[in-house]
Amino acid sequence: MERRDASTDLGVLAGRLLFSVQGELFRRLHEQGFDDISPRHGAVLAYLRADGIRATELSRLSGQHKQVIGKNLDELEALGYVERRPDPEDRRAKLIFPTDRGRAEALAADRIMAEIGERHRQSLGPKAYDRFLADFRFVVEAQRTAT
Repeated sequence: MERRDASTDLGVLAGRLLFSVQGELFRRLHEQGFDDISPRHGAVLAYLRADGIRATELSRLSGQHKQVIGKNLDELEALGYVERRPDPEDRRAKLIFPTDRGRAEALAADRIMAEIGERHRQSLGPKAYDRFLADFRFVVEAQRTAT
């Protein structure tokens, strides 16, 4: 059976990038005291907002099923990273807010991700890196609309 070359397979390359970035991010977060979270929690942590966000929006943004987001929210709430509050616009709905610990984790993660990005910007050069990001965003959005 003839297989595609993994070096040109978009799924393989995207997966390698994801797992490598996640590995570095969570290793460094654990070193900074956030050792009770794991990559699966990223579907929530990456999209939290100071003004709150609904679970349905977390699901849409992350591409994860509502049940997965709900399980992650339960875990993160028990760990002290998020809290649920009534949505003032719809009392039946809940908004998810980061706690102080959640905000501290978000700041640490943002710093780490900026350092990872800057390392690659220096390696490729600013112009090539900016072009890569623009092209990568285009491919990601094109693929998301195709599914």
